[in-house]
Amino acid sequence: MRSQPAGHGWASSKILVADFSRSGNTRVIAGTLAQQLGADLFEIRPERPYPDDYEETVSQATRKRDSGFEPPLEAEVTDVGAYDTVFLGLPIWGETAPPVIHSLLRAHDLTGKALRPFITHGGYGPGSRMAVLADHAPGARILLARTPD
Repeated sequence: MRSQPAGHGWASSKILVADFSRSGNTRVIAGTLAQQLGADLFEIRPERPYPDDYEETVSQATRKRDSGFEPPLEAEVTDVGAYDTVFLGLPIWGETAPPVIHSLLRAHDLTGKALRPFITHGGYGPGSRMAVLADHAPGARILLARTPD
């Protein structure tokens, strides 16, 4: 049985925290959030990892973004239909969501689910991530993430 923080209205909700992180920053936040909410945690990984070299990663991500390529996932969420709420952690790359986030959203039907994005970025701000989420998860209720007190 997982514990839920009092006063957040999620006691009867099944929660997933899914994240993609290149540097580990987004992963730390996702782990803390999952622990605080008593949620399941899923690490989003492309089938072929991004290069270790930062500049190579930027170049590859830019090419994939510009071509519309959505990389295959290493794994998919088992029974995403069982979740009521999905917290989605992602870094902002080139002022938008990384291509692997597009892949995750296309691979899972989030219709009717609360989708609560949280981001990390190196100074670019939120970018176009909300447009990406709306386009790739059209049936989800996209809500601003709120974290436990």
